[in-house]
Amino acid sequence: MEQKTIYLLSGPCGAGKSTITKELLRTVKKSALIQGDDFLSLPMYESDSEPSWDEMLAIMWKNILSLTQNLLQHNYNVIIDTVVEDELDWFCRHFAYQNVKIKYVVLLAEENILIERLNKRGDPYLIERSLFLLNKLERDPANSKHLYNTSYKKPAEIIENILNSSSFIYNPAT
Repeated sequence: MEQKTIYLLSGPCGAGKSTITKELLRTVKKSALIQGDDFLSLPMYESDSEPSWDEMLAIMWKNILSLTQNLLQHNYNVIIDTVVEDELDWFCRHFAYQNVKIKYVVLLAEENILIERLNKRGDPYLIERSLFLLNKLERDPANSKHLYNTSYKKPAEIIENILNSSSFIYNPAT
């Protein structure tokens, strides 16, 4: 069986995750896109039994894991668009003994660019969260080899770098 790739793209709001993952979907043959936000916005729960934010995130990650495994079994490359905070090792450990390559990329942009992008798309309420995540993701040692600044790059250049650079391959031993 041909080796498949999981493209796991993280980053703050406005860094370009949705734009880049949708373009990856058009570029990578036999691929499927999982958007983490879809699991958080589904009206899945009766209002009196809605779980806490932490529990919702745990459920989201378990759903992403299950769907990823299912798609890989059907010979798809998987593209994931979600914010990765503390879940990277947990998620990747599930694929350690499979013929799967994981490319992990943390998309970032300069603060002023994030603010401009969020205002332009009509999401100024996300600015505070975006700047918080920018700071957190930049400072996390697990992300140091996987950071990619999108501030002044076009989507085609970003896609080319993700596809052709071996520096984004996630190896928990490094």
